[in-house]
Formats: sequence, C-alpha cells, structure tokens
Amino acid sequence: MADITTLSAREIQTKLQNGAVLIDIRSPDEYRREHIEGAVCLSPAQLPSSTDAKIQQASCLVFHCKSGMRTQHAAAQLAQYCAENGKEGFIMQKGLDGWKTAGFQTRINKSQPLEMMRQVQIAAGLLILTGAVLGWLVSPLFYLLCAFVGCGLLLAGVTGFCGMARLLALMPWNKPA
Repeated sequence: MADITTLSAREIQTKLQNGAVLIDIRSPDEYRREHIEGAVCLSPAQLPSSTDAKIQQASCLVFHCKSGMRTQHAAAQLAQYCAENGKEGFIMQKGLDGWKTAGFQTRINKSQPLEMMRQVQIAAGLLILTGAVLGWLVSPLFYLLCAFVGCGLLLAGVTGFCGMARLLALMPWNKPA
C-alpha cells in the first residue's frame, strides 16, 4: 500500500492553487462552526461512496482535521482510497490549527452551536463541579451526582453510546434552523 505524505499548510496552499481538492474529515457540526473556504466535509468512511464531482474529477486530494491527529489515524485508509482511485493524496500537518497558525483564513460561523463533544465536556464538567461543591457545602449525598456522571462517561467510552450527547442533541440550540 502507498503512503500518504504530510505537508505544511503553506505547501498545501500551493497544492490547492494548482487544483487539489481539500477534504475536511471532521464531523459536520465541527465543519459548520469553522472550516477552510472551499473544503468538502466528508468522513473517511464516506469517501469510497462519495459522488461529489469535485472529488471524482480531482487528481490530487488533501485531507485535514482540526489538529492532524484524526487524519494521521486515518492515513492508511486515505492512502488506500487514493491509490485505488489513481489520485495523489496528502495530509495537512497540524490540520486546521496549522492552517490558522500559517496565517490563512477560515470561515467561522458563530451562530452554529459548539461541537457536540465540547458541549458534552462542558455539561459533564459543570455537573461534576456542581456535585462536588454541593457535596462539600450542603450534603455528602450530592457526591452521587459526580459518581453518576463518571459512570456515564465510562459507559460512553466503553460502548460508544453517550446518553448526554443524545440529550444535548435534543436541545433547541442544536436543532437545524
């Protein structure tokens, strides 16, 4: 299997100017909040079945995520796709963070809600902090709230099911307009 090369944001900028297609492998909610202009939002799992004309016609594909970690983890899958479809493939070093560090612009839409994982982290942290403070100031029974949230996070990590994310997805700010 062919390897996929990692390039800096400046090198990627040159590739894009020469017709490469930029593929953002982050989740759609992350993409809607902030993305690089012209990037196509597509997970590695969706890539083989994509009918996007830009991707089909491109000879060069550039992949990125937020920090570069997810893209590196998917590198073998991305390289295989490129090799099977006769495309040159690259990964952007440090992802969206590297793009911004290099001084390039992104399109930010602050009207979009925070990414679901950040919402879960905020809610879990707030519940744990509340349980700890109330357990200390009011009654030790409030420490059970910390234990409950901890068990939920453990369950989410082990099974992949996050009840808090499902609950937060029902909130009005996460509903499409």
